[in-house]
Amino acid sequence: MKQTLLKEKYPLFTLELNKDETSFQSVDEIIDYLKTQIDQHRIARYIATFDHYAHTRALPEGRVDEGILAAKNIIFCFGLTLPNPQAMAVRPRSMGVVELASSFVITFMEAPMPVANSAMEAWARSLRNQAKEKTECASA
Repeated sequence: MKQTLLKEKYPLFTLELNKDETSFQSVDEIIDYLKTQIDQHRIARYIATFDHYAHTRALPEGRVDEGILAAKNIIFCFGLTLPNPQAMAVRPRSMGVVELASSFVITFMEAPMPVANSAMEAWARSLRNQAKEKTECASA
């Protein structure tokens, strides 16, 4: 997993996952898996799924890079505390899932809460292990 700054302001985590590294075949399958992880988390709460690709393609002025085949955000919150009104500016959380020809790209912005970062990073990394687990189960 790579950590970068977008536009020198936004700390992002990005995981590019080759399609042969996972059993997931689509953005929808990955979003469903992430929703399960969110639903099982003690603190996180699922809010919505947003089809960014469909939204942007439907706009007369919308442009999507030709390499992007699908793009959705899963939106959720880790709202363990609400210390002040300004905390609302950095909530809720979102993970982006983009399909390219030979890979999926999973992105999320660093949260000011270590528990949230740890969970999102673990969820993203666990996508890589899915192909191995299914292969091992099939051969057992």
